[in-house]
Amino acid sequence: MTNHAETAKELFKKGYNCSQAVVGAFAEELGVDFDTAIKMSSSFGGGMGRLREVCGTVSGMLMAAGLKYWDLNADAREAKTKHYEKVQELARRFKEKNGSIICRELLNGIENSTSPIASERTAEYYKKRPCLELVGDAAEILEQYINENSTVKTC
Repeated sequence: MTNHAETAKELFKKGYNCSQAVVGAFAEELGVDFDTAIKMSSSFGGGMGRLREVCGTVSGMLMAAGLKYWDLNADAREAKTKHYEKVQELARRFKEKNGSIICRELLNGIENSTSPIASERTAEYYKKRPCLELVGDAAEILEQYINENSTVKTC
């Protein structure tokens, strides 16, 4: 069985952004080819294009949940309600573990620049930032949720 947290961390270490790392870790089993998953999640790193809004790990976790749980055949209103319950539960778990789902709050003043220029991935980058751990947390939370709900019908 895949350890999604470790896979997500490895993807992040290879240079993928936080959102890409989480979605990429789940891509194959969610029926999405890796390249499509990476493209789909590319805009959400750094709290949505380094705007420091919703953490890219959370966005990635929720994109993967959408791929896993959304039912195209369900009544739209009912499907949204059931799906948003899942979204809120996943976000709650992440916030409970990390104190926030907002990138700039999670960075806690380390770097809140909204410059579109991606930070260089140096040893100092990994030493100062919680991003690698957050990538693992988001993947672990989603994996646990999927395992807990493996017998539950999708939306």
